[in-house]
Amino acid sequence: MVTTRGEKLYEGKAKILYATEDPHQVIQYFKDDATAFNAQKRGTIIGKGVCNNRIASRLFEWLAQRGVPTHFIKQLSDREMLVKRLEIIPLEVTMRNLTAGGMSRMLGIEEGIVLNPPVFEWHYKSDPLGDPLINDDHILALKLATPEELQTIRALSARVNDELKAYFAARGIDLVDFKLEFGRHRGTILLGDEISPDTCRFWEQGTKKKLDKDRFRRDLGDVEAAYQEMLTRVLGEGV
Repeated sequence: MVTTRGEKLYEGKAKILYATEDPHQVIQYFKDDATAFNAQKRGTIIGKGVCNNRIASRLFEWLAQRGVPTHFIKQLSDREMLVKRLEIIPLEVTMRNLTAGGMSRMLGIEEGIVLNPPVFEWHYKSDPLGDPLINDDHILALKLATPEELQTIRALSARVNDELKAYFAARGIDLVDFKLEFGRHRGTILLGDEISPDTCRFWEQGTKKKLDKDRFRRDLGDVEAAYQEMLTRVLGEGV
């Protein structure tokens, strides 16, 4: 069956979702728009959508091969992927392997401290509130998810972290931290959204050169080059 775009269902900061002929599937389109600090800073990163779509497609495929259930079905074009339609759980998971970003600011500690074991965080998805840090009791009291769903998400997040750390280490990259989103599809919890330089912190091993959206957040320059570098690392030389 030929998959074509239907009506626009949702437009977020970095992606647009379109309906398809199948009510259980949607097209996820990746934009070049860039935001930071809960959309307080805005800009454009040329080619970002192409890089993120191709990186996320490869990583979703790789995780699925290792038993991680995801919403990904297939890559349709440079900027589009076909995914299973999810009822998104309004929580963000942050997995931290080294101190950086929000954790360093919140606790007043330097960046780059190895966290062993890795730190797992729940954040309530709300740009107006700044995606606040919450705990299991908050989630259950607000009925955002069931205890069983929280257990599943924790286990999947740890599995994704283990798999991705090894994947990127083999490519000369330290996976500092990253965000994950999950949703319900026909009663099953699936990994959704994307895995890309927008949602991960990548540091080059040895140099600690930042190869992610921190270059945009912190006005470090060479933003497009960093995304292209990560695309090359993920897909292999000669891309």
